[in-house]
Amino acid sequence: MTEKTVAVDATRAEAFAGAYPVRPIPASGPVETSPICLTPSSFAGLDPLWKAVVAETRARGNDIHLPISVAYAERLCAAYPAADRELVLATTLLHDTGWARVDESRIISEGFAGDWRRASIRYEHEHQGCVVAREVLPRLGYSDEFVDRVAAIIDGHDTRHVAYSLEDALMRDADRLWRFDRAGIALASSWFGMDPATYTDRLAAEIVPELITAAAVEMATADLARSNALLKTGVLR
Repeated sequence: MTEKTVAVDATRAEAFAGAYPVRPIPASGPVETSPICLTPSSFAGLDPLWKAVVAETRARGNDIHLPISVAYAERLCAAYPAADRELVLATTLLHDTGWARVDESRIISEGFAGDWRRASIRYEHEHQGCVVAREVLPRLGYSDEFVDRVAAIIDGHDTRHVAYSLEDALMRDADRLWRFDRAGIALASSWFGMDPATYTDRLAAEIVPELITAAAVEMATADLARSNALLKTGVLR
């Protein structure tokens, strides 16, 4: 990364922080906190995009992770109507497709162990996710400008510490929110080699503070309480 790129990225982060100085960012629309299975993604306009990446959904549990994340993204867009809904949903759908283009044997051993946020395979999957987006979106009629905006969010969604826009923030929060649902806990706890109680403790201590929007915090808190009760994590530890 060049010094010029670093400076531009810092400017974008500062501009976003200046536009939304209160954190977590308050919602201006309704916040839905019922179980996510009650409101699955309903935007049929995404169906062609889903069909274009079926092969990429078969890696690393993406066929569980991505639909749940998109459902959360729809809720977040309702809570933040100023965001570009189509951009948020398309980016959330595509953000982890890059896992299908990396060495599968390294996904768990490197991507979910040690200092996992800085693992090289995480940078690789972000890059490959941008490649997937640039392959499939133009074929479906999306503009070059839209494709560039999608790729800019996918690039760094795991490894960047800051968001650059409201749409970036909503995608990042949706990517985290799925972990609080019982399906997310069942899948992700195994990736990290943790029992559910240890994993839900980690969600509360590390992931909730990372959430950028107040709506996401409210959703995560409600989901975590339900999941802890359902999975008996107060006893099974």
